[in-house]
Amino acid sequence: MALITTIRDLHRRKARERRGLALAEGVRLVEEMVAMGSHCKGVAWSPALESTPRGSALHAALVERGVPMHECDDDELRGIAATDQPQGIIAVYEPRQWALSDLAPTPGRVLVVLDGVQDPGNVGTIARTAVAFGASGVLALSGTADLTNPKTVRASMGALFRLPHRTATNDELTALVEGAGAELWVTAMSGDAVGSLPRSTPVAIVLGNEGAGVGDATMTGATRRVTIPIEAGAESLNVAVAAGIILQALHRPGGNG
Repeated sequence: MALITTIRDLHRRKARERRGLALAEGVRLVEEMVAMGSHCKGVAWSPALESTPRGSALHAALVERGVPMHECDDDELRGIAATDQPQGIIAVYEPRQWALSDLAPTPGRVLVVLDGVQDPGNVGTIARTAVAFGASGVLALSGTADLTNPKTVRASMGALFRLPHRTATNDELTALVEGAGAELWVTAMSGDAVGSLPRSTPVAIVLGNEGAGVGDATMTGATRRVTIPIEAGAESLNVAVAAGIILQALHRPGGNG
């Protein structure tokens, strides 16, 4: 079947980029995809989907929307899944294409910039955290894990269906920050403690690779270096954990300036 071939192909980044498509596995992710109005191109499903009322309701909703459905057995579905437990469903969808202006930070909404964050689980978790703390979006610079990687999408728990996000070059980041009248803050081992900083202007906060940190090209354009104070001798924080601490410190409930 063409759908099965497409699903297998979409496990590769080049195929996702070429086709402009991505994968969502499991009941919750596909529910989020449907709820946010993403264009679903087709669904592979197995009897496991209808083993729960929630799965049956999702199946009915997809049929009602006229989504092409391909039934296969549980073993076949597991063979094309990225997880051991795909919960009876894998969907092919067309990710929304966000403009740079959609991600512009405001005094109440921080832009999260990822510079060489390579682990897709961390990237997805950061996206999920960004939604929780009202970020304006997530911008991925060179070297960052693909935002449509199935592991990234899964770790985001549906956040990437609602949060503005896209890749960009350093020049595009500079243009976006300047156009928004924002400051570019980069995380570093030494700098100003993030919890003590003013939040009266729009901010784009850059999180870097756990080993190498923020790249030189991004660091050069920074307005400020910020850090999370930790105990002497402690290891540096996981980047997704650091993102949560920083975004909570800068959060303004309701996104008000």
